[in-house]
Amino acid sequence: MRFRRKEKREPTYEELMTMINEPAEEREPEDGERNILREVLSFLAYAAVIFGCTFLIIMFVAQRTSVSGPSMNDTLQDGDQLILEKVSYHFRDPARFDVVVFQHLDDGKNVFYIKRIIGLPGETVQIIGDDIYIDGELLEEDYGREPIQDAKIAAEPIAVGEDEYFVLGDNRNNSSDSRDPAVANVKRSMIVGRAWVRIWPLNKIGFVSHK
Repeated sequence: MRFRRKEKREPTYEELMTMINEPAEEREPEDGERNILREVLSFLAYAAVIFGCTFLIIMFVAQRTSVSGPSMNDTLQDGDQLILEKVSYHFRDPARFDVVVFQHLDDGKNVFYIKRIIGLPGETVQIIGDDIYIDGELLEEDYGREPIQDAKIAAEPIAVGEDEYFVLGDNRNNSSDSRDPAVANVKRSMIVGRAWVRIWPLNKIGFVSHK
């Protein structure tokens, strides 16, 4: 018996076009791939939450900062690490003797200062000798490291604007503050936050003294 070999037929043009246009079968992802995708999405969501919380804390709650220079001796020292709190000033105005960090434009650059609030909005501040007067009355305070030697522009009465504060460093003779015309009164919008806790050095951990 003889068998005739069947010849292979080439597909026609129409058949080729039909094959090309037919949608490919979608492959279902395997269990391992699903688990990896789920873990990646979970990590991204977790990272987004952490980033968002960190951003909100830095913007509205607390911020770490470092003291640079001796202007706040003996209350704060060069190199001290602080946590600023920003919450209270959303509910109340800065108070006299608060230690605050504020942003100042110096030669086109943003510089951060840490000083103590002495004069409040609407008051008049003058330094006579080593005494500070508020609206003509002697201010009872003992934050100064030593008697003031140079009143600078505060030798004459300085009017504090309605949204301004007059600030001094506790190291009065080694501080660039509101007595200096380059600094002058500090606007409320420039205040970043209130010094809250010193976290370094370890032997000085504690709350910063305000009043």
